[in-house]
Amino acid sequence: MIRKALETVRLWFSPQRLRAEGVTPDYRFSLANERTFLAWLRTALALLAGGIAVDQFLTDLRWAVRTTIALVLLAGGALCAIRAVNHWVRSERAMRRGEDLPASRFPALLATGTVLTALLVIGAVLLGRAGA
Repeated sequence: MIRKALETVRLWFSPQRLRAEGVTPDYRFSLANERTFLAWLRTALALLAGGIAVDQFLTDLRWAVRTTIALVLLAGGALCAIRAVNHWVRSERAMRRGEDLPASRFPALLATGTVLTALLVIGAVLLGRAGA
């Protein structure tokens, strides 16, 4: 399992190794895969910006609550960026090999994490207003 993970990480930084696998797919599919990758990166950047915004602008919240929310958003952004490149490589490899595209639970995890973070922020804001 570790060996397979390391091989995948090597492909992140070695596109020529990826091109050596299978046959070149229709460029439109590769470009669509790249657009999906960029959408995941935009999501990662939005999560990072949200984490910074919570830390800098929700100063009325208790430090522990504000820091927890910020860290959850920042960690989500980091995971999303890693997931983006990993999914891009796995999808490109599958297209080159004529395999099914990889399935992923990450979108459901990201959506669940976003909902939980939103609920945490809502609760913190409401409790902050009630305490004022």
